[in-house]
Amino acid sequence: MAQSSTAIRSAARDTPFLWEGKDKRGKPVKGKSLAKDETALRAELRRQGVAPSRIKKQSSKVAGGKVNAGDIAVFSRQLATMLGAGIPLVQSFEIVGAGHEKPAMQKLILDIKADVEGGVSLHEALAKRPLYFDDLYVNLVEAGEQAGALESLLDKVATYKEKTEALKKKVKKALFYPTAVLVVAVIVTVILLIFVIPQFEALFKGFGADLPAFTQMVISLSKFVQTKGIFLALVLGGAGYAFVYFHKRSRKMRESMDRLALKLPIIGPILNKAAIARFARTLSTMFAAGVPLVEAMESVAGATGNIVYENATMAMRDEVATGTRLQRAMENTDLFPNMVVQMIAVGEEAGALDEMSGKVASFYEAEVDNAVDAMSSLLEPLIMAILGVLVGGLVIAMYLPIFKLGQVV
Repeated sequence: MAQSSTAIRSAARDTPFLWEGKDKRGKPVKGKSLAKDETALRAELRRQGVAPSRIKKQSSKVAGGKVNAGDIAVFSRQLATMLGAGIPLVQSFEIVGAGHEKPAMQKLILDIKADVEGGVSLHEALAKRPLYFDDLYVNLVEAGEQAGALESLLDKVATYKEKTEALKKKVKKALFYPTAVLVVAVIVTVILLIFVIPQFEALFKGFGADLPAFTQMVISLSKFVQTKGIFLALVLGGAGYAFVYFHKRSRKMRESMDRLALKLPIIGPILNKAAIARFARTLSTMFAAGVPLVEAMESVAGATGNIVYENATMAMRDEVATGTRLQRAMENTDLFPNMVVQMIAVGEEAGALDEMSGKVASFYEAEVDNAVDAMSSLLEPLIMAILGVLVGGLVIAMYLPIFKLGQVV
């Protein structure tokens, strides 16, 4: 038992080092290794036939350090591949950890490895780190351990994480594009109002004639932005901060915003399809792992990414727990298209709910992908139109007095 504790402490202290040296043939080599300290690393390198000339500890700032969901998805696939190749679990952790570029991810993997070496089951080691491994992930790993099919379940987990991360990126792309258009339009307009319009105003003062109403309006707007712009920016910044603050802490506010987002033109249908895809993908993965439907629904609810669908899924769970068929519970929510309901019904009847929900997920993931591409194609001319109206309107306003002067002359 004392040896296990020592192993845990030792593995947890492993530090990433960058090194340079020469091999047995005198050829320059370099690399990155994990070791307890520099002395231990020098001894290990000499054992491998490398004469180290330079060793330095890798800073956690070198590779960013922060572990994100994409890192967990890659780690899941690497671990599943290692186990599929017949490599023992502990050794798989060591290989994956040593090869990772992020020190924070290395530390996370080695800490899990140390727990497993100390006799803790893999799902328990993952459950100790809820910031990186949610209940769904832990439950699937636990099901794999209990069934003696950890390799198979890890492969399903990896596929699930890859699919959900790809879907998140598509949705973010859909939301980012119109936001970027709006930001660019505002920046261009502000630059023109602050730096360009005042130059024309100074020119117009020498005309000695009344300016067109449109031109006067633009000049007044320019003066307002110059004098009150900082105050206006502070107000908008404060409002944005307050929105983000309360959005994170108020479930009612998030539910209202999620409900509104689902009804927006263009964006709304994409968000609906994404929520259905997440629902179906999570249901397929959980059911394939042998998790009972009622228990699986809670994890499915949290994975939908939208509180409206989350609430609906929890309501469905309560109905299914009382004996209602999943098909009927889905119909009662009025959120799922008839095609989805019918495919789930076929899956229930045939005892292939995981397969049918997987097909639903694949269909809607493709739909989201196509919708995002279509929206991008639609927004490209819209961007030109918005910028053209804003910039063109300001240019016309500034040249109207010149046209008027030319008519008089």
